[in-house]
Amino acid sequence: MKALRTTLLIGFTVLGMAAAQAQDKAPAAGHHGMPDRAQMQAKMGDMFAKRQARLHDLLKLTAQQESAWATYQAAIKPAAGDQAWPERGAAAKMTAPERMSKMIEHHKQRQAKMEAHLAALNTFYGQLSTEQKAVFDDHTMGGAHGGHPMQRRTRGAAGEHHADTAK
Repeated sequence: MKALRTTLLIGFTVLGMAAAQAQDKAPAAGHHGMPDRAQMQAKMGDMFAKRQARLHDLLKLTAQQESAWATYQAAIKPAAGDQAWPERGAAAKMTAPERMSKMIEHHKQRQAKMEAHLAALNTFYGQLSTEQKAVFDDHTMGGAHGGHPMQRRTRGAAGEHHADTAK
């Protein structure tokens, strides 16, 4: 019996020490273990820049098209720290009509940005050759190689199904 107690005591001690060590090694994070907003925005900005650099290389732009590319990139670059929605605590203090009004305002701002993006896209797209347009279509949102990574992963079977039914 004494050996069992000693073994249990040692086991619980080891588990306690392991748990304490695991907490010490846990990454510094924001709310509920998620990275904070600044870290996420920096990571998303890096990913955006890499995607745009890859697209630029794939398009093989001419010297005349480079200025149109620069204008397009300036128009679509995500704004750092663009936050129209209030923090959770501030939103909780609002009334339901105030929250809905804020949501509508946020969507109007987003639509205005999307319309500006479309205008820049149309201007740039008009500068591309037929081959470049095909590459651009294929490597931007909604294309075979573009869009959100999760959309590309889940598109496989559904895309094949739609292709089969179109025949």
